[in-house]
Amino acid sequence: MSIYYKSLMVLLWTLIRFGGNSYLMLDNEFHIKSTANATLISIISPVFKGHSSQQESEHSLQELKELLRTLNIKYKNTHIQTKKEISPATVIGKGKLLEITQEAKDNNSDLLVFDFELTASQVRNIKEVTGLSVIDRCHVILEIFAGHARTKEAKIQIEIARLEYILPRLSGFWTHFSRQKGGIGVRGGEGEQQIELDRRIVRERIEFLKRDLKTVLKTRQEQKKKRQNMAITAALVGYTNAGKSSVMNRLCKVNVLEEDKLFATLDSTFRTLNPDTRPPMILIDTVGLIQNLPAQLINGFKTTLESMLEADLLIIVCDISDPHYKKHLEVTQHILKDLKADDKNQLIVFNKKDLLNDPLMSKVIQRSHPGSFVINSFDVSDIDNLRKHIIDYFLAKQMCYDLFIPYHDGPAHSIVNSKTNIINSRPHENGIFYQIRVPEFMYQMLSLQNYELAPKDSKG
Repeated sequence: MSIYYKSLMVLLWTLIRFGGNSYLMLDNEFHIKSTANATLISIISPVFKGHSSQQESEHSLQELKELLRTLNIKYKNTHIQTKKEISPATVIGKGKLLEITQEAKDNNSDLLVFDFELTASQVRNIKEVTGLSVIDRCHVILEIFAGHARTKEAKIQIEIARLEYILPRLSGFWTHFSRQKGGIGVRGGEGEQQIELDRRIVRERIEFLKRDLKTVLKTRQEQKKKRQNMAITAALVGYTNAGKSSVMNRLCKVNVLEEDKLFATLDSTFRTLNPDTRPPMILIDTVGLIQNLPAQLINGFKTTLESMLEADLLIIVCDISDPHYKKHLEVTQHILKDLKADDKNQLIVFNKKDLLNDPLMSKVIQRSHPGSFVINSFDVSDIDNLRKHIIDYFLAKQMCYDLFIPYHDGPAHSIVNSKTNIINSRPHENGIFYQIRVPEFMYQMLSLQNYELAPKDSKG
């Protein structure tokens, strides 16, 4: 029996075992209801990454509020506790938890949201102390990603990330499971817990999805090779909600989804920047970045983030109106370094200048980042200047070649006219002199070397 067939049989058995509701039950347990009233909890501690100071914790908490807004979840109260030592069982301590719980119940709040990742045992312990639903920052981000994925690749990556997050936390989500006695068939010996069996089912599902993802990625790699041979690319990267999709829509005159919400776009989107150049220039809109991105998502979305690696130019979009824009740039550069893409040519574009209270600030920032652009993505002049700069950048990177092609060689004339940028052409009694500009890799593929002229001949 093949592994693939075995996986299908295991999934089928799971559905039969729970009357067709196993994975639906899991989704119901994991899903965050939009009707929930949340109480937000953060911490200031030197041992917590991204929470070592009050400023860092307040910034992270503000992002958590925006993440919840993306899910349309309202929050009642926020709590930030300063702690030098962390309680291994409940992080912030049982006394503080009871105090928060009472206030939450007084305000009809039924959900505690922690602005950092909790372990499986911490989730379970906090639930026992408070009697309330408990989730963490990672859970919130996974929920957003699950709702925003559009392509098959993104959906598979999200489900893998969710299941890998859930796997060590099954006992916390599926609290209704109890010890089962042994039986026939696939059940284990006497006393095996039902939860242990379900862990195996989830692991089987993860392996099944990973095999499915490999097939999808193989197709993606083939598409990538075709793009590399036919086009030059620039990738829009940057912090989530910086306005990358808005910039893409204006530059490419298309209509990619753009919302004032975090992670509105998850899938890499490819659009033509300028169809008139040879080869065409493609713009890629990538998934947004954020600090303290869950490890499951970084690992799961490396294939999507790696679309940056095929780009010839990285356009880093940054929201200049955000008071933490410097931190956003740092996070972006850090992730680019992790992906080994930090050595690529970069262009920084500061977006949303129209939201600045001080109009002089844009000039100050531009002076501190020479060569950058400060734009309003809805300003036609700003977009036209940016588009011209990108096109000129790529054209300047192309090589110039002088050719002489006889009239009778029609296919070569066709290649020059359809595949290269013609700077100049002059008719001659036996053929045409061409001065062209084209990327070197493309020139080698066009097989025009036999028509290339020496410098002295090109003056013709």
